[in-house]
Amino acid sequence: MANNNDLKESLISKPSNGKDAVKKRRFRRVKSAPLAELIPGDVDGSAASARISESVFGSLHPSLIGVAAYLFIYLVVGVICFYLVRDHIIGQKTNDVVDALYLTIVTMTTVGYGDLVPQSVSGKLLACAFVFIGMALVGLVLSRGADYLVEKQEALMVKALHMRQKLGPSDIMKEIETNKSRYKFILSLIFLLILIMIGTLFLTFVEKLDIVDAFYCVCCTITTLGYGDRSFSTKGGRLFAVVWILTSTICLAQFFLYLTEINTEKRQKYLVHCVLTRHMTNVDLEAADIDDDGVVNAAEFVLYKLKELGKITQDDISLMMEEFEELDVDQSGTLSVSDLALAQSSPQAKGSTSSQGRPC
Repeated sequence: MANNNDLKESLISKPSNGKDAVKKRRFRRVKSAPLAELIPGDVDGSAASARISESVFGSLHPSLIGVAAYLFIYLVVGVICFYLVRDHIIGQKTNDVVDALYLTIVTMTTVGYGDLVPQSVSGKLLACAFVFIGMALVGLVLSRGADYLVEKQEALMVKALHMRQKLGPSDIMKEIETNKSRYKFILSLIFLLILIMIGTLFLTFVEKLDIVDAFYCVCCTITTLGYGDRSFSTKGGRLFAVVWILTSTICLAQFFLYLTEINTEKRQKYLVHCVLTRHMTNVDLEAADIDDDGVVNAAEFVLYKLKELGKITQDDISLMMEEFEELDVDQSGTLSVSDLALAQSSPQAKGSTSSQGRPC
Protein backbone atom coordinates (compact mmCIF):
# COMPACT_ATOMS: atom_id res chain seq x y z
CA MET A 1 0.00 0.00 0.00
CA ALA A 2 1.25 3.46 -0.85
CA ASN A 3 2.75 5.70 1.82
CA ASN A 4 2.71 2.97 4.41
CA ASN A 5 5.20 4.85 6.59
CA ASP A 6 2.94 7.89 6.63
CA LEU A 7 0.08 5.69 7.82
CA LYS A 8 2.05 4.28 10.74
CA GLU A 9 3.39 7.68 11.71
CA SER A 10 -0.17 9.04 11.78
CA LEU A 11 -1.32 6.34 14.24
CA ILE A 12 0.63 8.03 17.03
CA SER A 13 1.52 11.66 16.52
CA LYS A 14 3.44 13.82 18.94
CA PRO A 15 1.69 17.17 19.52
CA SER A 16 3.70 20.19 18.51
CA ASN A 17 4.20 23.23 20.70
CA GLY A 18 1.74 26.06 20.80
CA LYS A 19 -1.89 26.18 19.69
CA ASP A 20 -1.52 23.21 17.38
CA ALA A 21 -0.71 21.02 20.39
CA VAL A 22 -3.96 21.98 22.08
CA LYS A 23 -5.96 21.25 18.97
CA LYS A 24 -4.39 17.82 18.47
CA ARG A 25 -5.22 16.77 22.02
CA ARG A 26 -8.98 17.05 21.54
CA PHE A 27 -11.02 13.91 22.25
CA ARG A 28 -13.54 12.89 19.64
CA ARG A 29 -16.47 10.52 20.10
CA VAL A 30 -18.23 8.43 17.50
CA LYS A 31 -21.52 6.61 17.84
CA SER A 32 -20.03 3.21 17.09
CA ALA A 33 -17.34 3.56 19.75
CA PRO A 34 -17.89 2.62 23.41
CA LEU A 35 -18.80 5.42 25.76
CA ALA A 36 -15.67 6.91 27.33
CA GLU A 37 -15.60 6.31 31.04
CA LEU A 38 -13.94 9.59 31.88
CA ILE A 39 -13.09 12.32 29.40
CA PRO A 40 -10.45 14.77 30.64
CA GLY A 41 -11.35 18.34 29.89
CA ASP A 42 -15.13 17.95 30.01
CA VAL A 43 -16.70 21.25 30.84
CA ASP A 44 -19.38 19.68 33.00
CA GLY A 45 -18.00 16.78 35.03
CA SER A 46 -21.35 16.04 36.64
CA ALA A 47 -23.01 15.70 33.25
CA ALA A 48 -20.36 13.21 32.19
CA SER A 49 -20.83 11.17 35.34
CA ALA A 50 -24.59 11.21 34.83
CA ARG A 51 -24.13 9.78 31.33
CA ILE A 52 -21.83 7.11 32.74
CA SER A 53 -24.33 6.20 35.46
CA GLU A 54 -27.12 5.91 32.93
CA SER A 55 -25.00 3.69 30.69
CA VAL A 56 -23.92 1.41 33.55
CA PHE A 57 -27.02 1.19 35.72
CA GLY A 58 -29.69 1.87 33.14
CA SER A 59 -28.75 -1.18 31.09
CA LEU A 60 -29.01 -3.40 34.15
CA HIS A 61 -32.61 -2.58 35.01
CA PRO A 62 -34.18 -4.73 32.26
CA SER A 63 -31.97 -7.68 33.25
CA LEU A 64 -32.94 -7.31 36.89
CA ILE A 65 -36.64 -7.22 35.99
CA GLY A 66 -36.24 -10.28 33.80
CA VAL A 67 -34.46 -12.23 36.55
CA ALA A 68 -37.14 -11.26 39.07
CA ALA A 69 -39.86 -12.39 36.65
CA TYR A 70 -38.19 -15.77 36.06
CA LEU A 71 -37.71 -16.25 39.80
CA PHE A 72 -41.33 -15.37 40.54
CA ILE A 73 -42.62 -17.80 37.91
CA TYR A 74 -40.33 -20.54 39.21
CA LEU A 75 -41.49 -20.07 42.80
CA VAL A 76 -45.19 -19.94 41.87
CA VAL A 77 -44.98 -23.07 39.74
CA GLY A 78 -42.89 -24.81 42.39
CA VAL A 79 -45.35 -24.00 45.17
CA ILE A 80 -48.29 -25.24 43.08
CA CYS A 81 -46.55 -28.48 42.10
CA PHE A 82 -45.23 -29.35 45.55
CA TYR A 83 -48.57 -28.38 47.11
CA LEU A 84 -50.37 -30.81 44.84
CA VAL A 85 -48.09 -33.67 45.93
CA ARG A 86 -48.02 -32.60 49.60
CA ASP A 87 -49.49 -35.93 50.71
CA HIS A 88 -46.54 -37.74 49.12
CA ILE A 89 -43.93 -35.66 50.98
CA ILE A 90 -42.79 -36.90 54.35
CA GLY A 91 -41.04 -35.02 57.12
CA GLN A 92 -41.67 -32.35 59.72
CA LYS A 93 -44.47 -30.17 58.33
CA THR A 94 -45.88 -26.79 59.41
CA ASN A 95 -48.17 -25.26 56.77
CA ASP A 96 -48.85 -26.80 53.36
CA VAL A 97 -48.20 -23.60 51.36
CA VAL A 98 -45.20 -22.54 53.47
CA ASP A 99 -43.73 -26.03 53.25
CA ALA A 100 -44.18 -26.08 49.48
CA LEU A 101 -42.43 -22.71 49.13
CA TYR A 102 -39.70 -23.78 51.54
CA LEU A 103 -39.12 -27.04 49.67
CA THR A 104 -38.94 -25.14 46.38
CA ILE A 105 -36.18 -22.86 47.71
CA VAL A 106 -34.27 -25.71 49.34
CA THR A 107 -34.41 -27.64 46.07
CA MET A 108 -33.47 -24.63 43.95
CA THR A 109 -30.37 -23.80 46.01
CA THR A 110 -29.42 -27.50 46.32
CA VAL A 111 -29.31 -27.19 50.13
CA GLY A 112 -31.32 -30.39 50.59
CA TYR A 113 -31.74 -30.58 54.38
CA GLY A 114 -33.76 -33.77 54.15
CA ASP A 115 -36.42 -32.51 56.58
CA LEU A 116 -38.95 -32.67 53.74
CA VAL A 117 -38.51 -35.52 51.25
CA PRO A 118 -40.72 -36.58 48.31
CA GLN A 119 -41.67 -40.26 48.37
CA SER A 120 -43.92 -40.79 45.35
CA VAL A 121 -42.79 -41.14 41.74
CA SER A 122 -44.41 -37.83 40.78
CA GLY A 123 -42.79 -36.02 43.72
CA LYS A 124 -39.34 -37.38 42.90
CA LEU A 125 -39.68 -36.45 39.23
CA LEU A 126 -40.78 -32.94 40.21
CA ALA A 127 -37.76 -32.62 42.48
CA CYS A 128 -35.45 -33.73 39.65
CA ALA A 129 -36.94 -31.18 37.26
CA PHE A 130 -36.93 -28.29 39.72
CA VAL A 131 -33.36 -28.84 40.89
CA PHE A 132 -31.99 -28.53 37.34
CA ILE A 133 -34.17 -25.54 36.48
CA GLY A 134 -33.34 -23.98 39.83
CA MET A 135 -29.59 -24.33 39.32
CA ALA A 136 -29.89 -22.63 35.94
CA LEU A 137 -31.93 -19.84 37.52
CA VAL A 138 -29.35 -19.36 40.28
CA GLY A 139 -26.70 -18.95 37.59
CA LEU A 140 -28.88 -16.34 35.92
CA VAL A 141 -29.29 -14.46 39.19
CA LEU A 142 -25.53 -14.60 39.77
CA SER A 143 -24.71 -13.19 36.35
CA ARG A 144 -27.26 -10.38 36.36
CA GLY A 145 -29.26 -9.67 39.45
CA ALA A 146 -26.59 -9.98 42.14
CA ASP A 147 -24.12 -7.80 40.22
CA TYR A 148 -26.71 -5.04 40.03
CA LEU A 149 -27.27 -5.00 43.78
CA VAL A 150 -23.53 -4.83 44.47
CA GLU A 151 -22.83 -2.14 41.90
CA LYS A 152 -25.57 0.08 43.32
CA GLN A 153 -23.62 0.23 46.59
CA GLU A 154 -20.20 0.98 45.10
CA ALA A 155 -20.62 4.75 45.10
CA LEU A 156 -21.62 4.73 48.77
CA MET A 157 -18.62 2.61 49.61
CA VAL A 158 -16.20 4.91 47.77
CA LYS A 159 -17.61 7.89 49.66
CA ALA A 160 -17.24 6.05 52.96
CA LEU A 161 -13.61 5.12 52.26
CA HIS A 162 -12.77 8.68 51.22
CA MET A 163 -14.79 10.62 53.79
CA ARG A 164 -12.01 13.14 54.37
CA GLN A 165 -11.60 13.79 50.68
CA LYS A 166 -14.13 15.77 48.71
CA LEU A 167 -14.81 13.59 45.69
CA GLY A 168 -17.06 14.75 42.91
CA PRO A 169 -19.27 12.47 40.79
CA SER A 170 -16.55 12.12 38.16
CA ASP A 171 -13.94 11.22 40.77
CA ILE A 172 -16.25 8.60 42.29
CA MET A 173 -16.92 6.96 38.92
CA LYS A 174 -13.21 6.98 38.07
CA GLU A 175 -12.36 5.36 41.42
CA ILE A 176 -15.05 2.70 40.93
CA GLU A 177 -13.83 1.78 37.46
CA THR A 178 -10.20 1.67 38.62
CA ASN A 179 -10.84 -0.67 41.57
CA LYS A 180 -14.11 -2.25 40.50
CA SER A 181 -13.24 -5.85 41.38
CA ARG A 182 -11.81 -4.92 44.76
CA TYR A 183 -14.91 -2.96 45.78
CA LYS A 184 -17.20 -5.76 44.61
CA PHE A 185 -15.21 -8.25 46.65
CA ILE A 186 -15.34 -6.09 49.79
CA LEU A 187 -19.08 -5.45 49.41
CA SER A 188 -19.87 -9.11 48.87
CA LEU A 189 -17.79 -9.97 51.96
CA ILE A 190 -19.68 -7.40 54.04
CA PHE A 191 -23.06 -8.68 52.83
CA LEU A 192 -21.99 -12.27 53.49
CA LEU A 193 -20.92 -11.52 57.08
CA ILE A 194 -24.18 -9.67 57.71
CA LEU A 195 -26.22 -12.58 56.38
CA ILE A 196 -24.25 -15.08 58.48
CA MET A 197 -24.84 -12.98 61.58
CA ILE A 198 -28.57 -12.56 60.85
CA GLY A 199 -29.03 -16.27 60.19
CA THR A 200 -27.16 -17.26 63.35
CA LEU A 201 -29.17 -14.88 65.53
CA PHE A 202 -32.46 -15.98 63.99
CA LEU A 203 -31.75 -19.66 64.54
CA THR A 204 -30.65 -18.92 68.10
CA PHE A 205 -33.63 -16.83 69.20
CA VAL A 206 -36.44 -18.11 66.96
CA GLU A 207 -35.52 -21.75 66.28
CA LYS A 208 -34.09 -22.05 69.81
CA LEU A 209 -30.81 -23.62 68.73
CA ASP A 210 -27.57 -23.38 70.61
CA ILE A 211 -25.29 -20.63 69.29
CA VAL A 212 -22.78 -23.18 68.00
CA ASP A 213 -25.51 -25.30 66.38
CA ALA A 214 -27.00 -22.16 64.86
CA PHE A 215 -23.68 -21.14 63.32
CA TYR A 216 -23.15 -24.74 62.20
CA CYS A 217 -26.57 -24.75 60.49
CA VAL A 218 -25.80 -21.42 58.81
CA CYS A 219 -22.51 -22.72 57.41
CA CYS A 220 -24.14 -25.94 56.20
CA THR A 221 -26.86 -23.90 54.50
CA ILE A 222 -24.87 -21.20 52.68
CA THR A 223 -22.38 -23.79 51.41
CA THR A 224 -25.34 -26.00 50.34
CA LEU A 225 -23.84 -28.83 52.39
CA GLY A 226 -27.19 -29.53 54.03
CA TYR A 227 -26.50 -32.42 56.41
CA GLY A 228 -30.07 -32.13 57.67
CA ASP A 229 -29.40 -32.66 61.38
CA ARG A 230 -30.17 -28.95 61.89
CA SER A 231 -32.71 -27.01 59.84
CA PHE A 232 -35.63 -24.57 59.97
CA SER A 233 -38.53 -26.40 61.63
CA THR A 234 -41.07 -23.69 62.53
CA LYS A 235 -43.50 -21.90 60.24
CA GLY A 236 -41.87 -18.52 60.86
CA GLY A 237 -38.43 -20.01 60.42
CA ARG A 238 -39.28 -21.46 57.03
CA LEU A 239 -40.78 -18.18 55.87
CA PHE A 240 -37.52 -16.50 56.91
CA ALA A 241 -35.52 -19.27 55.23
CA VAL A 242 -37.26 -18.65 51.89
CA VAL A 243 -35.53 -15.26 51.59
CA TRP A 244 -32.40 -15.90 53.64
CA ILE A 245 -31.32 -19.15 51.97
CA LEU A 246 -31.64 -17.68 48.48
CA THR A 247 -29.71 -14.48 49.27
CA SER A 248 -27.00 -16.11 51.39
CA THR A 249 -26.14 -18.90 48.94
CA ILE A 250 -26.00 -16.47 46.04
CA CYS A 251 -23.92 -14.01 48.08
CA LEU A 252 -21.37 -16.72 48.90
CA ALA A 253 -21.12 -17.68 45.24
CA GLN A 254 -20.59 -14.02 44.32
CA PHE A 255 -17.90 -13.72 46.97
CA PHE A 256 -15.83 -16.53 45.46
CA LEU A 257 -16.53 -15.21 41.96
CA TYR A 258 -15.13 -11.77 42.83
CA LEU A 259 -12.18 -13.39 44.61
CA THR A 260 -11.34 -15.25 41.42
CA GLU A 261 -11.75 -12.04 39.43
CA ILE A 262 -9.28 -10.22 41.69
CA ASN A 263 -6.70 -12.99 41.30
CA THR A 264 -7.15 -12.89 37.53
CA GLU A 265 -6.63 -9.12 37.46
CA LYS A 266 -3.48 -9.48 39.57
CA ARG A 267 -2.06 -11.98 37.09
CA GLN A 268 -2.93 -9.67 34.21
CA LYS A 269 -1.27 -6.70 35.92
CA TYR A 270 1.81 -8.82 36.58
CA LEU A 271 1.94 -9.77 32.90
CA VAL A 272 1.63 -6.13 31.89
CA HIS A 273 4.42 -5.19 34.29
CA CYS A 274 6.69 -7.90 32.92
CA VAL A 275 6.05 -6.91 29.31
CA LEU A 276 6.50 -3.18 29.87
CA THR A 277 9.64 -3.50 31.99
CA ARG A 278 11.39 -6.12 29.86
CA HIS A 279 14.26 -4.70 27.81
CA MET A 280 14.00 -4.83 24.04
CA THR A 281 16.38 -7.23 22.32
CA ASN A 282 17.50 -7.48 18.71
CA VAL A 283 15.01 -10.28 18.20
CA ASP A 284 12.20 -8.07 19.53
CA LEU A 285 13.33 -5.23 17.31
CA GLU A 286 13.21 -7.45 14.26
CA ALA A 287 9.75 -8.79 15.20
CA ALA A 288 8.39 -5.28 15.77
CA ASP A 289 9.69 -3.99 12.42
CA ILE A 290 6.55 -4.48 10.35
CA ASP A 291 7.82 -2.99 7.09
CA ASP A 292 11.35 -4.47 7.42
CA ASP A 293 13.05 -1.11 7.02
CA GLY A 294 15.40 -1.67 9.98
CA VAL A 295 13.72 1.02 12.08
CA VAL A 296 10.84 0.69 14.56
CA ASN A 297 8.68 3.77 14.90
CA ALA A 298 6.19 4.56 17.67
CA ALA A 299 3.23 2.92 15.92
CA GLU A 300 5.14 -0.32 15.31
CA PHE A 301 6.39 -0.36 18.91
CA VAL A 302 2.88 0.06 20.36
CA LEU A 303 1.46 -2.63 18.10
CA TYR A 304 4.22 -5.03 19.10
CA LYS A 305 3.64 -4.40 22.82
CA LEU A 306 -0.11 -4.86 22.41
CA LYS A 307 0.50 -8.20 20.74
CA GLU A 308 2.79 -9.24 23.60
CA LEU A 309 0.09 -8.34 26.11
CA GLY A 310 -2.45 -10.40 24.22
CA LYS A 311 -4.62 -7.34 23.60
CA ILE A 312 -4.45 -7.76 19.85
CA THR A 313 -3.40 -10.43 17.38
CA GLN A 314 -1.84 -10.32 13.93
CA ASP A 315 -5.18 -11.39 12.46
CA ASP A 316 -6.85 -8.38 14.10
CA ILE A 317 -4.23 -6.06 12.60
CA SER A 318 -4.68 -7.64 9.16
CA LEU A 319 -8.45 -7.15 9.31
CA MET A 320 -8.04 -3.51 10.34
CA MET A 321 -5.55 -2.88 7.55
CA GLU A 322 -7.92 -4.45 5.02
CA GLU A 323 -10.69 -2.12 6.15
CA PHE A 324 -8.31 0.84 6.00
CA GLU A 325 -7.29 -0.02 2.45
CA GLU A 326 -10.94 -0.22 1.41
CA LEU A 327 -11.64 3.22 2.89
CA ASP A 328 -8.43 4.76 1.52
CA VAL A 329 -9.81 5.22 -1.98
CA ASP A 330 -7.07 7.56 -3.24
CA GLN A 331 -4.31 5.30 -1.81
CA SER A 332 -2.74 8.25 0.00
CA GLY A 333 -2.09 6.37 3.24
CA THR A 334 -4.44 8.64 5.18
CA LEU A 335 -8.22 8.95 5.56
CA SER A 336 -10.17 12.10 4.85
CA VAL A 337 -13.82 13.11 4.51
CA SER A 338 -13.61 12.71 0.75
CA ASP A 339 -12.25 9.16 1.16
CA LEU A 340 -15.18 8.21 3.37
CA ALA A 341 -17.68 9.76 0.97
CA LEU A 342 -16.20 7.93 -2.00
CA ALA A 343 -15.99 4.63 -0.11
CA GLN A 344 -19.59 4.82 1.08
CA SER A 345 -20.88 5.71 -2.38
CA SER A 346 -19.05 2.86 -4.08
CA PRO A 347 -21.08 -0.18 -5.28
CA GLN A 348 -19.11 -2.49 -2.98
CA ALA A 349 -20.07 -0.47 0.10
CA LYS A 350 -23.76 -0.39 -0.89
CA GLY A 351 -23.77 -4.14 -1.49
CA SER A 352 -22.13 -4.77 1.90
CA THR A 353 -24.67 -2.57 3.69
CA SER A 354 -27.64 -4.25 2.04
CA SER A 355 -26.34 -7.74 2.82
CA GLN A 356 -25.79 -6.91 6.50
CA GLY A 357 -29.22 -5.38 6.86
CA ARG A 358 -28.22 -2.50 9.14
CA PRO A 359 -24.97 -1.04 10.48
CA CYS A 360 -23.62 -2.06 13.88
